[in-house]
Formats: sequence, C-alpha cells, structure tokens
Amino acid sequence: MRAWRALLFAIAAAFAALPAAAETPDAALAKLIEDARADAAAPAACTAANLDRLVRIFCESRIRPGVREYYPLFGTREGEVRSGYDVDVARALAKRLGVEPVFVRVNAASRIPLLAEDRIDVILATMGHNTQRDGQVRFIRPHYYQSETIMVGPRALAVKDWPDIAGRTVCVTIGNGSNAQIVSHNARLMLFDEAGVLPGQLRDETCALAAQDDSFFDYYFIESDFAARFERKFGFAQVPWGMAVARIASSERLARALDLMSQIFHRDGVFLEIARANRVSLGFLERQQAVWKRPECNTETGSENPACVLPALNADLEPTPFVGRVVAFEKWTKTVTGIELSLPMLKTMPAWSLFKDGIVNSLILVAGALAATLLFALVLGAVQSSRSILLRWPARAITVTLQSSPVVLTLVIAAAVAHALFPYSSAVAIGAAIVALGLMNGSNAGQAIAEAMHTLRAERGSVQGAGGIPTRELLGRAVSRSATQIVSFLINAAKGTPIASFIGAPELLSALTDITSFASGRATTYSLLLIFYVVVVVIVVWFCGKLRFWLERRQAVT
Repeated sequence: MRAWRALLFAIAAAFAALPAAAETPDAALAKLIEDARADAAAPAACTAANLDRLVRIFCESRIRPGVREYYPLFGTREGEVRSGYDVDVARALAKRLGVEPVFVRVNAASRIPLLAEDRIDVILATMGHNTQRDGQVRFIRPHYYQSETIMVGPRALAVKDWPDIAGRTVCVTIGNGSNAQIVSHNARLMLFDEAGVLPGQLRDETCALAAQDDSFFDYYFIESDFAARFERKFGFAQVPWGMAVARIASSERLARALDLMSQIFHRDGVFLEIARANRVSLGFLERQQAVWKRPECNTETGSENPACVLPALNADLEPTPFVGRVVAFEKWTKTVTGIELSLPMLKTMPAWSLFKDGIVNSLILVAGALAATLLFALVLGAVQSSRSILLRWPARAITVTLQSSPVVLTLVIAAAVAHALFPYSSAVAIGAAIVALGLMNGSNAGQAIAEAMHTLRAERGSVQGAGGIPTRELLGRAVSRSATQIVSFLINAAKGTPIASFIGAPELLSALTDITSFASGRATTYSLLLIFYVVVVVIVVWFCGKLRFWLERRQAVT
C-alpha cells in the first residue's frame, strides 16, 4: 500500500513539474474582451485620461478602421456602399468585438499619420509589413494577406528586368514601400495619392510603366481590353500585409486582441471565406490556414512563435556615414525649439545620392537657363530689328507663339522633340528644359531689345539699308537701354527652373519628390527646397544687378 502511495505521489509530482498546457487563442481572446468590457463598465472609466484603446472601443461601441476607397477587390466605395476584402475583414473584427465599424478613408500616404493622430483605431488598408514601418506602427500578427509589387506596361514595351526601366517614367503611389527600390534603378517617378488612377495613366500613355501590388492589378487583368494592351513585366518585393495599431502603451491590449482574432480567423477559414466572396486570390490564405491549425501555432502565444509568423520584409536602406549626427541634430532641434525636424535626404544613401544629384542638376539648369535666355534674347532681338521682312516677321511670329504658350506646354513640346531625336537621358531632359526656358524668357527679352532698337533709330533718324542686320554698336546700345527688362527675364528663367521636373529633368524638385515617395518629413523636405531656390534666386538677382549696372554704365559712356 505504501508502495502504491509512493508511486501515486511520484506521478503527481511529475505532472506538476510539466509546463501548463497553453491556453487556446479563443479562451485568451474571450478573457481579454471580458476584462476590457468590465473596465469600460466601471464608474467614470470612459472619461479617464489616456484611456486604453480597447476599453474606449467598448465605451463608444465602435471601432474606426482606416480603409481605402479606390482599390478594387480590397476597398472601394460607391455612394455609401463600401466593399472589398479589407472592408469585410474590418466588419468581421467589429462583429467579434460586438461593436459597430465606423470607416475612415485613408490612402498609402495618410494611413500612418491618421493613426498617429488618433483619427483611426486600426489600419486595414493593403499595407505591407516592412522593417522601416516597424518603428512607426505596431503590426498585427499573423498577417492577413500577402502580395508583391509588379511592374506593368504595354505589351510592345521591351522591359524584362531592372536595367530596362532606367530613364522611364513609372507611375506609383505615395508611400509605397517599394518606391525606394524603383528609384535606385534610375527610373523617374510620377506620384499619385490613389492606386485606382494608375490604369488610366497607363491607357493615356502618361506613364511608360506602373508599379503596384499584384493584388491590385489582378482586378484589371480580368478586363479583356486591359489584358490585351498591357502585361506584367516582372515582380519584386514580396511582402506580407498587416493590420496595424498605434505604437503606444494604450494600444497594446487592442493589438493583443487583434493578434488573437487574426489567428482564429486564419485557423477557422474566416479570412478564406471573405477572400472567396471578394474574388481575391486564395493561395496565401490556404497556406496560412494550414499553419494556424498546427498545435504549436494554435495557442495563445502563437503570434509570438517565429515558426508560425512571417518575417517583415527587410526594407532597411543603407545609412549615410553621418546619419548619427543627423539624428542627434534632429533631437537637439526638438529639445531646444520644440520643432519636429526630419531630414530623410541625409539619412540613407539612396536619398543622399538623389539629393546631391538634384542640387548639382539644378545649378546646371539655372546656369544653362540664364545663358540660353541671354543668347536667345540677343539673337531674336537682332533678327526682329532687321529691316528685312523675311527675317523680321518669322522672328516676331516665333516670339508671339512663345509668349502665348504656357511654360509647361513649351517644356513638354521641347522634351518631345528632344526625345524624338535622342534616346532619353538626364542630359537630354536637362538640355530640353534649358532650351525651352531660354526660348520662353529670351523671346520676351529679345522683344525688349527690338523695341529699344526701334526707339534708337527714331531718335537718330537712321536709315539703314534694307535687309541689313543692326550694327554691333547699335545693338549694344539697345541691349544697354533694355537692361532692366533683360534682367527681369533672367530672374524669371532662374525662378522657372523647378518646372523642368514636369519633363523628367532630375533637378532638386524631382529628386525631393522621389525621396518623399518613400521617406517621411515632407514639410521639412519642401521647406529646404524653398530655401534652396530662394538662395539661388537671390544670387541670380545679385548677379543680374551687377550686369544691369554694367550695361547702364556702358550706355551712359556711349
């Protein structure tokens, strides 16, 4: 009997030494919801400062998902009717919590800022989980979908891999995590707030290519007309999609609840059924269902198990050698002034390279535009002053045409002519911009010279031989007399150089646009752009003032 008792004690001790069986995600979620509801029911709990986000959801009986409205199959809106995979997932989450969903429109650029501003509770908007975003939001695990970015273009366009996109214009959305990779292969980006406009830009030939998630283009490739004209060129940056909440302590319980619900929805096929109803590809979700049915994953701690969850896409960019000093300066500025300064162009090598090239190209563009303006002013001024109708009237017709044409249209025409004659390159784009800006401003300055010439002739009673070009001495005096107008158009040429970004000239505005497509700190970035051009224009004004003084003194001496 004693032996049996000893054996029973030994067995009991062995069982006591075993780790407790892991709780199911269902039980953990039920307890979490029960506790949060109890906290919300406590007196004055709902008016407390720094209220827990999950508790607040129960206090208000609503959850605010940030969803897209212009992303076929995942988030669309017609009137008051919303549909799509993301929208239905948000409804399923709200139903599990027993609250109402109150949808808020977001896009790729606004979804994280709106979360930080507490205008939404959770992002559910086709957002890829990468290592860059890990520092901005708290991603929910497991992920609820997966995609890769694909390059789409006309079937006739010979593009097969990265080397083929150099110099081409690629339409993308602001905030797309793959934009940095596209920029690093020397493509020019054209940015849009919503992915839904990209197919139209392809059809209109505004862009040679468009880059977006394969899940987005799945919808359009169903259309026979679109599929007949366009094709997938190549894919890259496969990334899991994650729901996300704010990275603050008061959101941790909400994040935990969403983690558990995501596990359960994968295991029970809820995600699968929602995807099937919205005609979304099922391969990833079928594989995930198998994962989350496994015993080691189907536990309350499954979302913390590396064997069960997918890693974030490694999107970290190579840092600059001086990134530490930049970060220290940003912190010092905030401490001393309270201003949130962000200098993304100084933190990563791709952004730094774009920034440097943009400054150099802008200075080349400004110098070229000034020289071209002077050259065209002298040529057109001299030809318009000719007594030969065959010379004078064509020059005046060109001047009137240039004065009547919007500067952007002139730039586009110059670029089209340049690209018809030469293969695209940065030098060709900058050259076309210099010629266009020189013609636009030089024609006005040339007219001022011609008018001064007419006045001088009237004063002198000069009768020049028919068909003659003005003498150098007379032309010099006309240039001196019209010095003020020439200077003003030189300044206009310098101020107009940022417009060259419209034709793909890689100057500072386009470089900063590319940088802000994959980095934060837009306000600081564009403030620096303003400072740069103010400094450039001030220098040009100083130079032009010296030029005007010299011309006017020359006229006085003459």
